[in-house]
Amino acid sequence: MRLTSLAALPLLALLAQPALAADKVKIGFITTLSGPEAVLGNPMRDSANLALSMLGGKIGGVPAEIVYGDDQQKPDVGRQLAEKMLQKDKVDFVTGMLGSNVLLAVYQQIVRTHTILVSANAGPHQFAGDQCSPYYFNVAQQSDESSEAMGQYLHDQHIKNVYAMAPDYNAGKDMVGGFKRYLAAPLAGEAYTPFGQLDYQPEISRIRAAKPGAVFVFYPGGMGIQFVKQFAQSGLKDEIPFYSTNAIDEVNLPVLKDAAVGDYTSLYWGESLDLPRNHVYLDAFRKRYHYTPNSLGAGSFDAIFLIDSAVKAVHGNLADKAALIAAMEKADFQSVRGPFAFNTNHHPIENFYLFRAVKTAEGYGMKTEATIFTAHKDHYYQDCHMAKP
Repeated sequence: MRLTSLAALPLLALLAQPALAADKVKIGFITTLSGPEAVLGNPMRDSANLALSMLGGKIGGVPAEIVYGDDQQKPDVGRQLAEKMLQKDKVDFVTGMLGSNVLLAVYQQIVRTHTILVSANAGPHQFAGDQCSPYYFNVAQQSDESSEAMGQYLHDQHIKNVYAMAPDYNAGKDMVGGFKRYLAAPLAGEAYTPFGQLDYQPEISRIRAAKPGAVFVFYPGGMGIQFVKQFAQSGLKDEIPFYSTNAIDEVNLPVLKDAAVGDYTSLYWGESLDLPRNHVYLDAFRKRYHYTPNSLGAGSFDAIFLIDSAVKAVHGNLADKAALIAAMEKADFQSVRGPFAFNTNHHPIENFYLFRAVKTAEGYGMKTEATIFTAHKDHYYQDCHMAKP
């Protein structure tokens, strides 16, 4: 019996040891890095690289690598990238997610493997509501929210008879839906255009004929650049107030220049937010890349620091998914946007701001005009019945 007990001691000692930390953390990053929408994907990639560099190339103190994939804004390409990252690259996390169309295509593919997915931008309403998952977090916003903020602002300003437009895909419909929810007034018109459309002359003619009190659009990336330019060239800029979300931002403003000056947008982040963490981010980004990022970059920067905080909390034990998720739910990192917490559906509780495009001594910039929402929660969180990991 004594010999048997002695023989068991090494095994008992092994079982008593804490779980070993991972040798390396691998993060898969899926975004759009080619075509017109690369103007949005590039600051996402650059911000993630900057964050990892500021962390000394480590996540939670563990050597780390980010594996990038260009989804070309195509859901089928996104699925191929996700399969490669999960099966071949053996990533521990997946983040990025510029487009809702791609996120919708890869969501189940990723979370069913119990790989933690952190969207740095796209936020389809399904995943904030009845299709929520403990393995999914959104560090940016649910897609309705920035347009909800603009709807609230126009409601408060008693602006009615608004003409609303967006691309004909999930995020576009979420955006217009959120805008109408808070505007709480009949629209002068509502139009959904093919995703990727770059010529808006027919639509601008219809806006002219409708004679609305204002125009609201959601047109990200290259679509936004073309719509804002053509709207200004038509002469309607001087006749009809223009409001948007994502059509005008810090990345495309140097291209739009005077065509955008005076126009308003609503978002959860902007370069003019006077916050210490935001200054650190902007100074480091501009020094390294020589341009100003946008909200998608800010979301990507925060996503890496969120993952870092969770890996640090579990001491690199990536196998303990329940502990890792619990650590992420605490959002124990300093966000560039100020106050930040996760709701029960793993979507942010955060502020939303009104920004105006202005001419500055340095060129062009986005100026903070007002805080529209404080500690805003998305519309769908009560439909989320979060399962345990």
